[in-house]
Amino acid sequence: MSVVLTVAPTGPIAMKSDNQYLPTQPDEIADAVYAAYLEGASVAHLHLRDERDLPTADLGIARRTMDLIEEKCPIHIQLSTGVGLSVPFEDREQLVELRPRMATLNPCTMSFGKGEFRNPPDGVRRLAARMRELDVKPELEVYDTGHLDAVMRLYDEGLLAEPLQFSIVLGVVGGAAATPANLVMMVERLPKDCVWQIIAIGRANLQLTGIGLALGGNARAGMEDTLNLRKGELAPGNTPLVRRAADLARALDLPIASVEEAERLLKLPAR
Repeated sequence: MSVVLTVAPTGPIAMKSDNQYLPTQPDEIADAVYAAYLEGASVAHLHLRDERDLPTADLGIARRTMDLIEEKCPIHIQLSTGVGLSVPFEDREQLVELRPRMATLNPCTMSFGKGEFRNPPDGVRRLAARMRELDVKPELEVYDTGHLDAVMRLYDEGLLAEPLQFSIVLGVVGGAAATPANLVMMVERLPKDCVWQIIAIGRANLQLTGIGLALGGNARAGMEDTLNLRKGELAPGNTPLVRRAADLARALDLPIASVEEAERLLKLPAR
């Protein structure tokens, strides 16, 4: 089975003061995504920033970023509706109106570092229903076991279509720790025939990505998840992180999915 490789170039937290190579503006993000596509990435997970480099759900910025990427390559675009802790949920959910191939769906409110990641139940249901109407594939981000239970309740209500697509996010302060035991436990609790990937935040990124690949998952790489290529060494951009994840897959004799293969493996709605 081929591995679907996602690039997450920016994220909602880090700033250029943390790593000068972090792409924040539309042209920078588009260039980073294109370079990752050349390394084998078939999905681009996008967070957006305004002119001050702060998280934004501005539809104009989102549209411009998507257009710039689409001019460069055919990678599948996945917009984050998480956006940033300071952005209201009602603004974040409007991003799906741009009809990306995929968008994130976060099922629960949670502590996130020093802040609160707000995902009210009624809003989550509304967003899930709208995504289904628009044929936008949800990427279901679960940070702990209770989040998985919340997703399955949405499924039981008819708000999600199979196959379910999960991201197991480990290492966020407020969610489950980034340990092999937690990853194995979460994988064992996933529903049959779902698609999943590991997102390991911080210092455990490399190790848990390798374990996730060995367990049959897909992989995500990029500066949203770690700013370091190795201990004490900042990553000089997203490309080395994506290349490292692709090399991990190949070392396990797992081919990297093309854009066309990713569409089939993820069973994306037809466009």
